[in-house]
Amino acid sequence: MHYVSAEGLTKSFGITPLFSDISFHINEGDKIALIARNGVGKSTLLRILAGRDTVDEGKLWINKDVTVALFEQDPVFEENKTVLQNIFHIEHPVMKAIADYEAAADAEDAAALGTAINQMDDLNAWQFEAKVKEILGKLNIHHLQNNMNELSGGQRKRVALAKTLIDIGFEHKHTLLMMDEPTNHLDVEMIEWLEHYLNQENVTLLLVTHDRYFLDAVSEEIWELERSNMFVYRGDYENYVEKKAARIESELASIDKAKNEYRKELEWMRKQPKARTTKSKARQDNFYEVESRAKQKIEDQQMQLQMKMNRLGGKIVEMKKVNKSYGEITILKGFDYTFSKGERIGIIGKNGVGKSTFLNILQGLERPDSGKVNIGDTVIFGNFSQQGLAIKEDLRVIEYVKSFAESFPLAKGGSLSAAQFLELFLFPPEKQFTYLSSLSGGEKKRLQLLTILFRNPNFLILDEPTNDLDLPTLGVLENFLSEYQGCVLIVSHDRYFMDRLVDHLFVFKGEGEVQDFPGNYTLFRAWEKEQEKKTLVAEKQQPAAREERSAIVEKKKVGFKEKREFELLEKEIASLEAERAALTNQLSDAEAGYEKIETISRRLTQIENDLSNKELRWLELSEMM
Repeated sequence: MHYVSAEGLTKSFGITPLFSDISFHINEGDKIALIARNGVGKSTLLRILAGRDTVDEGKLWINKDVTVALFEQDPVFEENKTVLQNIFHIEHPVMKAIADYEAAADAEDAAALGTAINQMDDLNAWQFEAKVKEILGKLNIHHLQNNMNELSGGQRKRVALAKTLIDIGFEHKHTLLMMDEPTNHLDVEMIEWLEHYLNQENVTLLLVTHDRYFLDAVSEEIWELERSNMFVYRGDYENYVEKKAARIESELASIDKAKNEYRKELEWMRKQPKARTTKSKARQDNFYEVESRAKQKIEDQQMQLQMKMNRLGGKIVEMKKVNKSYGEITILKGFDYTFSKGERIGIIGKNGVGKSTFLNILQGLERPDSGKVNIGDTVIFGNFSQQGLAIKEDLRVIEYVKSFAESFPLAKGGSLSAAQFLELFLFPPEKQFTYLSSLSGGEKKRLQLLTILFRNPNFLILDEPTNDLDLPTLGVLENFLSEYQGCVLIVSHDRYFMDRLVDHLFVFKGEGEVQDFPGNYTLFRAWEKEQEKKTLVAEKQQPAAREERSAIVEKKKVGFKEKREFELLEKEIASLEAERAALTNQLSDAEAGYEKIETISRRLTQIENDLSNKELRWLELSEMM
């Protein structure tokens, strides 16, 4: 089925075109990743397809039977309404029944729960409710009665993602799902679940992401916006990199050929008399076409990172018997570690286990409950935090950078002015006088990185550095960090980024336990799966223990649905037993004819089978209660 057709789309902001004269088609089942530098128009294109923005020129056709769903980077909610009200916003009996059921369960209101269960039964809504529970559970969304304005930025993003996934599962069979950086603020387990969910649902997908493993897992085609044009590549990210390099090489060869032709034609033009014949006029027109091709510039601008790192002494950071808790939540329990020069450590763990708190304690920004943190005299931390730019007022970009220093020392000697350093980070002169509030999310991240490196740190702490950075910038950052001589500590959900850079991992398991794993994220996941296999083998060898654990797990999983089923079974079993007794009495009636006896016998056989099945299920449920 044909979903979308676009012909000659053009969109500009001011005099700068985001994209010009691009055309494309989307068919049912397509899985497309859209990539480009920050500020080139990825999010704008998604908003145009969703009907939230318009093009300057071109034609856009969307099949009337297709529902377009957009997950945005900055979702909009009804702030004074609850999480539940925002998620179940569609006016439909099934959605209302599920919302009532979730509200009653969350509030533990027995009377309301009974009414809600009856509604769910009447509408046969349990199958969809199971999908809702999976989405909310996997995205760690609880406390559904909280208002949206009480949530953190990460919680808001997860609620928005849940809302989008629930909507597409309910609203329409034919849906184009568009997602703008869906993996931001998700931990690695959530990302892996989302990969599986999107593949399982078999949706038609247009995706903007910087996560290369996620991109490869869910997409089959890559569209790139570059120099106002769109280029299409079939296959994975590695294939895209290879094909793009070949395309640029071919374009450069074509430009060189055009330059040679241009030199010949330029010489001919200079010799031409003022009087023009028809033949020479055609050649002159061709000359301007050749000139245009010859003067093309294939600019693959790269952010340049080079710095003169401050000397790092022998003593870096020592953490001795460090303990930290918040109420009943234990973050660190007797943590010991001595950092060495040049270490690259990745930090992984579920949201809320204390990764950011650990980074603050390490830098001396937060005190431990007990233990010691000794920081070397030569250590200069560079903290790339999730909070982003720290500004008290809206400044121009150049003013903000000059508030740290007027010039920047280079690794090979000499220095750069603030303006020159900004150009290395792809902030041209006209952009340097833009106010910070006008920058895109990616540009703010780039500026944040600039201001950190401007101070020449020798111990870099990167807390989710890949959020909002485009893929080319990420590549440059990875190359820089791989050559960096100081210490690097990385908290990231970007598995590709972690795999390329870290030597070992601190795995935060919760309740204060931190495992030091010797390897990158992919090796850790392989090790984890191997441990899971060993556990399964051990369970098979101990069936009694396995059955006992399984019973405990099942008991923990019992919910209102099972309780309702248990209550109904008791009534159904009693009813069947009463019917069996009545039919048995009828069999003893001497006046009963052959046909009546045969009918009663068949019914008794059926009752016995039903009772056997229902009693077995009743026993299973009674063990779970």
